[in-house]
Amino acid sequence: MDYIQILGLVAAAMTTGANFPQTYKIIKTKSTKDISKVTYAMLLFGGIMWLIYGIFKSDLPIIIANAISATLCGIILGLKCTSRKVVEDLNKKI
Repeated sequence: MDYIQILGLVAAAMTTGANFPQTYKIIKTKSTKDISKVTYAMLLFGGIMWLIYGIFKSDLPIIIANAISATLCGIILGLKCTSRKVVEDLNKKI
């Protein structure tokens, strides 16, 4: 493994790791009130596009980072959409 690939792996770990605190906080607090659906939809789409790019380029750091990032963004977006629906349903019943 050369220094450029190590640099890519470290960069991938940092940018991908940045999604973990937000995901953890949403799961722990069960609140997505302050999360933007548009932002996470864009991040999810971008992560998927980068993943496809990484696959075509056979670039392991890009593949790993964006597979994890897209998954986390998908979880956050899914929780955002689900929690809003749950709150709306509860408000209708009250």
